[in-house]
Amino acid sequence: MARGSKDKYSAKQKRMAAHIEKGYEDKGVGEKTAEARAYATVNKLTGGGMKGGSGSKAKAARRRPAARKNARKAGRVGGKRRAATAKKSATSSRKKAAPTRARRTPTGRKATSRTGTAGKRSTARKSTARRGTARKSTASRSRAKRGGSRK
Repeated sequence: MARGSKDKYSAKQKRMAAHIEKGYEDKGVGEKTAEARAYATVNKLTGGGMKGGSGSKAKAARRRPAARKNARKAGRVGGKRRAATAKKSATSSRKKAAPTRARRTPTGRKATSRTGTAGKRSTARKSTARRGTARKSTASRSRAKRGGSRK
């Protein structure tokens, strides 16, 4: 088989590579480099070409789950970056709409929702209170098992 042949890759692996390659090309990477990187990524995720005969490493690779950890991490990083960008644009549109909103809102009304630091503080207090009771009940149960009580 010729070097660089993609015959040993399954249809799913080829689809994965095509999607990855398209992403690289959208970023401005050259066509050949994008293809090489895409197949390198597929190799890392799946362990190489999955279509192999008897005695091939592909057989073991089919049984092993795909190593998706790095791909998931990269997706999360990109997602966070995208959310930050969306937040910036939302902030700018909020600034633009502020004068209009000020005109529409009737004067003398207060917002009823508790947001900000005060709301967070009360939530934190609730959660620590719950945690404290859970500890007490566990401690009392363990004492009951031993048969003694502390005073």
